[in-house]
Amino acid sequence: MARKAYRVGIVGATGAVGQEILSLLDKRSFPVETLRPLASARSAGKKISFSGKKWEIAETTPNAFDGLDFAIFSAGASVSRALAAEAVKRGCIVIDNSSAFRMETSVPLVVPEINADALAAHNGIIANPNCSTAIALMGIYPLHKAFGLKRFFAATYQAVSGTGAAAMQELETQTRAWTTGDPPAHTVYPHPIAFNLIPHVDTFLETGYTKEEMKMFDESRKILNNNKLRVSTTCVRVPVFRAHSIAINAEFEQPIDLAAARDAIAAFPGAELCDDPANKIYPMPFFYSGKEKCGVGRLRADTAFDNGISFWVCGDQLWKGAALNAIQIAEILFPKS
Repeated sequence: MARKAYRVGIVGATGAVGQEILSLLDKRSFPVETLRPLASARSAGKKISFSGKKWEIAETTPNAFDGLDFAIFSAGASVSRALAAEAVKRGCIVIDNSSAFRMETSVPLVVPEINADALAAHNGIIANPNCSTAIALMGIYPLHKAFGLKRFFAATYQAVSGTGAAAMQELETQTRAWTTGDPPAHTVYPHPIAFNLIPHVDTFLETGYTKEEMKMFDESRKILNNNKLRVSTTCVRVPVFRAHSIAINAEFEQPIDLAAARDAIAAFPGAELCDDPANKIYPMPFFYSGKEKCGVGRLRADTAFDNGISFWVCGDQLWKGAALNAIQIAEILFPKS
């Protein structure tokens, strides 16, 4: 039975995603009875603002999860692996933003607009997908429902905020250096990111793909419950502060109809049709930073595939790719009374 309010923990509360979680919980009027912001020992004792109050940050230890209804983890895979099971032992449901549990068969990997029914089978831990996967599927899934997806190719254009605050600062610093003719120092990425593109996100595997690229392959298969789905991705870091963009070429079982495709996207709760090229209207990260829905546009019949559609998706990876998706899961598990 739904209660009036819930006891909520935020692991990684001082980080970029943690801050977005707090903002969105407040924005969406999630019923919080008690907030327990959790972080490393160096942040313990500091205060954090939420919903007009100050809340003291506690160190993330096993006992910190006592008495909580659920906790959203956004502190990286190592923290999740070390402490998620400890939280579950204490009766706390874990919604995890890291890669730690996504491909475990006992852990649902959930995008609420697509497979909320998978939540019924959770054993205390629910995984959020990778940011690029979640955003791509906001365009892919409604088309899959309409025409039956066979395979897709994706090229991502990933904003630096996906790496964290230090990367955003590095892009700003390098941009300022460029205007004064100074050399662009870089520490976060292996090359300067300002006025550049880096086709390297995460570590390379023996196949030549990166781990980030294989996340799109593995996670799309799991979320769509299709182990035969064929996916190939190239992930690229771009000099954009916030919001990822993805170019997708998808092939379907059924003949495609562009009018029906546009209608399917417009009706899908996670997407916003933004597709009027004649009037220069298409999704761009500048306009999809800080938006809950992902924009889908540039729809056209693909010239390489039979039954193919090419399209473009933009979405805020700190929101739909992380914080928002986690909160949407919490809203299903812990509804308002």
